[in-house]
Amino acid sequence: MTGEDEEYRLKTHHTETENVILRRRSVRIFKKKQVPEFMIKRICEAGRFAPSAGNYQPWKFVVVRQPQIIEGLTETVVKNSRMLNMLLDYRRPGFSWLRPLAELVIRGNKNELHPTPFGALALVANGKLDLFHGAPSVIIIFKDVRGVSNPDLDCGIAGQNMVLAAHSMGLGSCWVGFTKLAFERTQKWKKFFDIKFPYRFVGSIAIGYPNGDPDGEVERQTHGIDWYENNTKKTIF
Repeated sequence: MTGEDEEYRLKTHHTETENVILRRRSVRIFKKKQVPEFMIKRICEAGRFAPSAGNYQPWKFVVVRQPQIIEGLTETVVKNSRMLNMLLDYRRPGFSWLRPLAELVIRGNKNELHPTPFGALALVANGKLDLFHGAPSVIIIFKDVRGVSNPDLDCGIAGQNMVLAAHSMGLGSCWVGFTKLAFERTQKWKKFFDIKFPYRFVGSIAIGYPNGDPDGEVERQTHGIDWYENNTKKTIF
């Protein structure tokens, strides 16, 4: 194949890597079938090979495949979600008086209590949203707070490697941030997993065989890209 042929192929077809990126969806219904151990190990290895500032690799991965532990984490998160929901959900009948306090707390935690997670908080608290969606394997990511530059970003890149690797193996995955409520508001699970300084929870990933075929490209909002070249600026979409 000539260079021109290869260029034409790239113009008209996505690469295998691009297809994995474009077709991966977050899965929220998993089969009960456990994922083979070797696949989880390779997913973790994909995370380990992520780029990080100074190649510091500021992460610690914990794999949980024991149902009782997954259930225990879920129970703790549900309990803490109920407490937070009682303190913050002013939308409940008769609790409008909570609104000024709730809005003050929300402003101070505008990312974590954005309308999307704020709405999900009530669902988790009321048992209407399963924390790990029935996934048989969970990977928990902790950051080394001493990491170079931005450990959160580095851990996010590692996690993205993991979910893409999982998709390439025919597995489903879903980022789960609410697991934070099991580590930030209680010492129980820190002690259980022996999580000490300098590590702190960043995120978790539910992994398993998807129930059905949820993958496929979906329409995304298009953001303009400012493009500088040949002494000109243009915006492309």
